[in-house]
Parts: sequence; structure tokens; C-alpha cells
Amino acid sequence: MPFLGQDWRSPGWRWVKTEDGWKRCEPFSPALEDGNNQLNEISHTVILTGEDEEIYSTEDCEFAAKKRKKDHFRNNTDSQCFYREKWIYVHKESTRERHGYCTLGEAFNRLDFSSAIQDIRRFNYVVKLLQLIAKSQLTSLSGAAQKNYFNILDKIVRKVMEDQYNPRLIKDLLQDLSSTLCILIRGVGKSVLVGNINIWICRLETILLWQQQLKNLQMNKQVNNGLTLSDLPLHMLNNILYRFSDGWDIITLGQVTPTLYMLSEDRQLWKKLCQYHFAEKQFCRHLIPSEKGHIDWKLMYFALQKYYPIKEQYGDTLHFCRHCSILFWK
Repeated sequence: MPFLGQDWRSPGWRWVKTEDGWKRCEPFSPALEDGNNQLNEISHTVILTGEDEEIYSTEDCEFAAKKRKKDHFRNNTDSQCFYREKWIYVHKESTRERHGYCTLGEAFNRLDFSSAIQDIRRFNYVVKLLQLIAKSQLTSLSGAAQKNYFNILDKIVRKVMEDQYNPRLIKDLLQDLSSTLCILIRGVGKSVLVGNINIWICRLETILLWQQQLKNLQMNKQVNNGLTLSDLPLHMLNNILYRFSDGWDIITLGQVTPTLYMLSEDRQLWKKLCQYHFAEKQFCRHLIPSEKGHIDWKLMYFALQKYYPIKEQYGDTLHFCRHCSILFWK
């Protein structure tokens, strides 16, 4: 059944025809549908018996079922607010067609970040986005968005503990988040925190526990009798190092074998890395000559990194359509 919402460009609500008439489908998660069905069956079979026998009418049963759905949905702290749509309208002001604003918390709730962290192309992008929110926009999130934020963060930490994928990136995120929470908790009277202060203290304790777990993380040695990275020719290993865009990744890979360490100390490699991230005008301000009189490009890279931002590369990112004003995953 077609239905026209407040925004004439939106698809509107989904309606299903039943024996009692047309009913609107609400976007609950699949995990809660079975529980909702059980709640419906229970609510329709409730009959109060006694001296003053009372039988619920159909409207009362529907009202009670909806209330139980909302209570069950709100009390489920481990679940995220799932939406079928993987996009959201981004409006900075109200228009005749659409009344309301798009907040950061609403965008964080509606975009599918739980599935995005399972994709290796989107993992680093989501972690970087969480880090930006932790630095400056944490207090602007609503209560539901904050709960989703920490649920997604919990899934990220579990994934890193299981797959041991890029733990350094998660350590930086937790460090920024713990620093922000310490400042907010100390100045609780001066800042605006949505929720009870005890909840934020528990979250800070959880973050400190995650930091300790990542600190004690031991990389599992994989036993493989086939072809390894060390068996590749030197020109292929050198080509792999030239594909890296982060200096710390090059240093970490150079610690694997003496051959990789020799390749990771190549001056030309660090020169190309500096030229990729920084402009030539920035080189002249921070020249670091070595003992032989040559420019130490490795020290140059880390020196320039302190003053200027480096380019960031992601396999997949969020996209914004200027024509439709929609933020979506590709």
C-alpha cells in the first residue's frame, strides 16, 4: 500500500494488510522478531480472572504488545538499533518538504557500522571515525548513539583479539577515548554528559581493561609449510614495501627478518614516502642532515608528521550525494 510521508521524496512506511486492517511494519532487528512474536501471543492470551473479571479488548492488547516491544527493545543493552536502510538524509535546516534536522547521533545510529567493521576495506575507516568522535564529538551523541558507539567498540576489540588485525590502531583509539573520558568525568559539572556519571565511570573502567588486554596481546605464530614472505625475491619484497603509506608499518615489517630490515632502511623508500605525504615547501623548514651530510629521510618523515597531517588511504568510505543530500555506503 503506498503511503506518502512528510518528505515526498522518501519511500514512506511499509504497510502490511492483516485481518484487522493495514498495519505499519516497524524496523526491529531480526533477533528481536521471535521475541516480539512471543510477546504478541502472550499479550493476546492474558485474561484477568477473579471477582471483577476483566477481558482486554483488541485495542488494549495491541497497546500492551507495543509497550512490551518498546520495553524489551530498550532493556536489551547488548543490541544495536538496527535499520534496514544503509543511508540517511543529511539536512542542516528544515524545508517545506522535510521538518527536522540530521544530528550526528542519528547518523551514527542509522548507518550500518556493525557490518562495516567485518569488512576489511571499511575497518580502518570506521575506527578512524570513532577516534574523531572520541576526540571532539562524544558529548554530542544521544543516549542511544552512545550505547551503539560502545557496543561497536566492544565488537572491534573482540575482532582484534581474535584476528590480531592492526592492534596499534585500536590502541590509539582507546588512548584518545580514555583521555577524553577522564577530562569529562573530572569536569562533570562544567560539561554536558548524557547519562548517569556512574555509567561513564564503568565505561572508563571497561576501556582501561581493554587497554590492558591489548597490551598483553601475544601474536600467534602461524605454522605454514608453504611459501612464506621470506621466500620471495628481493625486488618483490622491495615492491611490497613501496606500497605502504604508513612509516610505522614499514618499521614493523622490517623487524621480521634481517633482509626486510635492510630493505626498510633504504633512503629512497623514505624519500618517496615523504614526497607522497608532504610538499616540498615543508621539507625546507625541517631539513635533518645525517652524519655523512645526506638528508635523513626517515627522521624527516617522523619530524614532518608532528607538524603536518599525513594523507589517509581507505579501501572503502562513506559517500555523500550532493544532489540527493544522502550519506550512504557505496
